[in-house]
Amino acid sequence: MDPQEAVSAALLAPLGYAEEPVLERLHARLAAAAERSGDLDITYRTIDTPVGTLLLAATAQGLLRVAYERENHDHVLEKLSARISPRILKSAHRLEPVVRELEEYFSGTRSRFDLPLDLSLSSGYRREVLAHLPRIGYGHTESYAQVALATGNPKAVRAVGTACATNPLPVVVPCHRVVRSDGSAGGYVGGPDAKAALLMLERAV
Repeated sequence: MDPQEAVSAALLAPLGYAEEPVLERLHARLAAAAERSGDLDITYRTIDTPVGTLLLAATAQGLLRVAYERENHDHVLEKLSARISPRILKSAHRLEPVVRELEEYFSGTRSRFDLPLDLSLSSGYRREVLAHLPRIGYGHTESYAQVALATGNPKAVRAVGTACATNPLPVVVPCHRVVRSDGSAGGYVGGPDAKAALLMLERAV
């Protein structure tokens, strides 16, 4: 149970609401009401995938954050609250299309994502790199040097690496398709095993 759910449970327990399904329904109603009233800026949920449990967070504008467990989901939520808005709540409704497309991707039936994105967490050259990454074809890779050249800054190889390492939307914005010039995988926010799994998934289809 996350901190918000614990608070809800503590408030509802004196009223006799102790069963988890009841708390979940009440929490869902609270989230839906907050979203309808405009009092909710960020919604989040988690999804189990072949590369671990991913945290998904979205604003009304689009998908804002995808985070691996190794990034510490609680820490990611705290940063979103401080940087974007403290009006953040766990809710599945806004993220249903994201979950559906991720499930299709991991099952091998989707090769590109068609989701609105909120790129508020990136700016400057990093955002230029993120804009280029979806242009790397499914099942293909580019080197950091090739991405630097494609974004009009051939000397910015290290900056491309930084942009990939700080990508707020891994998997959906495919920084895993960027590798070293010698063909080796290079670093990845989700770890080397996750990067290898994503590349293998795309090449196997």
